Amino acid sequence: MPLPAQKTYSAKPSDVEAKWWIIDAEDLVLGRMAVIVANRLRGKHKAMYTPNIDCGDHIVIINADKVYLSGNKKDNKTYYRHTGYPGGIKSRTAGQILEGPHSDRVIRKAVERMLPKTKMGRAQLRKLKVYSGTDHPHEAQQPEVIDVGQLNSKNKRKG
Repeated sequence: MPLPAQKTYSAKPSDVEAKWWIIDAEDLVLGRMAVIVANRLRGKHKAMYTPNIDCGDHIVIINADKVYLSGNKKDNKTYYRHTGYPGGIKSRTAGQILEGPHSDRVIRKAVERMLPKTKMGRAQLRKLKVYSGTDHPHEAQQPEVIDVGQLNSKNKRKG
């Protein structure tokens, strides 16, 4: 007797319920934290993950200015932008951005570059909220804490 055919589960937008998570970025290694955040924004940590449906959760990151960059990345990692005029390329190091008024941009760029460059990727990026200090306006959503440093010993700066 042949076995019954198995059907692949495909999530519908009505099946998805997005949770809220909070991550304290103090002394966390930037790239390792960004991988975890990108996977949660996409929903790849869920069993019901479907590539063409936004299954992801909302992520709130606090203490973005205290994130750790290993090696000499604070001095050597360069972010470029262009003004649109001839010869208008501008550059800043990661250290300059972290010390400036928009220190959240380092984390935002790291996560953005790990998401798909599509409409859905932009929608998933809008679910990321990054704040330099410990205060954030999302207490009403009752976000659950993810201790990224506890997940793997390499995720947190040593010493």
